[in-house]
Amino acid sequence: MKSSIDFEKIDITQLDVDAIVNAANRNLAHGGGVCGAIFQKAGPHRLADACSEIGGCETGNAVITSGFDLKARYIIHAVGPVWHGGDNGEEELLYSAYEKSLILAKQNGCRSIGFPVISSGIYGYPKNQAWKVAIEACRDFICDNPDYPIEITFAVMSDRSKDMGEKTISEIF
Repeated sequence: MKSSIDFEKIDITQLDVDAIVNAANRNLAHGGGVCGAIFQKAGPHRLADACSEIGGCETGNAVITSGFDLKARYIIHAVGPVWHGGDNGEEELLYSAYEKSLILAKQNGCRSIGFPVISSGIYGYPKNQAWKVAIEACRDFICDNPDYPIEITFAVMSDRSKDMGEKTISEIF
């Protein structure tokens, strides 16, 4: 198997992968958007209990729980930054959220992972810049771990977002 990065127009909770990534908040609480959908499909009470046991997660970091009722065995909760104009370390924090997610996936034997475009929703990160950071972080992980093949899928909800991701990857690679 060779590592890959792909894009799929699909609800992230429907991905048949080892782990999906939740665009989480620092409290690991049930939220809206991707986070809300993941909580609902995983089993909101059990996932809330598991997140409560962890207690929280700093921006730029990630933690892991069971996938409960999802197809995915695990949920990696990655906390991306809120966009404040780009001069407050947002790029580094977003990159770190992807990097930490991929490291957790590797530590838990995951050979496939599904990501949303972290921080590009209600956190306001400009989508084109968020894509650039996401693809660079994934590329760097693949390059730094040539002995660990992993299939990375970005789950998107629109053709426009999928096109942005595909354009970004062609520019970076």
